[in-house]
Amino acid sequence: MTGVEQVGARAAHASPGAPGSLDGREASASPFAESAPTVPEQSRGESSRGEHTHSEPPAPRIALRGTVERSSVRGQVLDGLRAALLSGELVPGEVYSAPALGERFGVSATPVREAMQQLAREGAVEVVPNRGFRVTARTARELAELAEVRALVEVPVVSRLARAVAPARWGGLRAAALETVAAARAGDLARYADADRAFHRAVLGLSGNEQLVRVADDLRRRVVWAGVDLVADAAQHVALLDALESHDLAAVSLTLSAHYGPHASAV
Repeated sequence: MTGVEQVGARAAHASPGAPGSLDGREASASPFAESAPTVPEQSRGESSRGEHTHSEPPAPRIALRGTVERSSVRGQVLDGLRAALLSGELVPGEVYSAPALGERFGVSATPVREAMQQLAREGAVEVVPNRGFRVTARTARELAELAEVRALVEVPVVSRLARAVAPARWGGLRAAALETVAAARAGDLARYADADRAFHRAVLGLSGNEQLVRVADDLRRRVVWAGVDLVADAAQHVALLDALESHDLAAVSLTLSAHYGPHASAV
């Protein structure tokens, strides 16, 4: 089942309104039909926020995770859009409007617009006045700069923790590391992105610095996983834990260098 088909199946059971949709629409009128959705003409105020839909590509099939409930629609739409960005369902360089995506999600344009604005703050999309949101196509230089910033933020902290944290405490992170391995073997980019962030949050969380964890987590949301060897990346998580648990500082240094690239400093 493709992403948007999953959205439709889940959204059909969630609305407190009329059966079959979050907005009280009839369940028999699936928002995920093969033909492009009919989008009503937008008001001038809406188009100023990027609502115009002329000449945009058909909205892709996008998946939401879990049962959609009205209280958490925005968050689940945001998760679904992030997964679509990772999988390539939202194509870099293309422009998508909130109303058209809302039709495909089976929700109103409002939570989609709010989610897209969050993605714009993260640099994943950019607002195109009177049209919608363009998916950002990151250049090789931008990705290299992002990798350097991540290394500057995370590596010194992990290096310090390698010396300060009791080896036994690292065992509690084993499940998080193994989840990245399972996601990598499944080839699930969205699952891997979530698992990778969870693992690194757990590692950095031992520093006790919540602001650091938030900054690092935001940076990791910007990672482009397409083309990355997920299995090798996940194996480095396990290798790092092995080295930390054994208090092998030389192995920690080597693993950090492999995981973060040339920007990693020695322990």
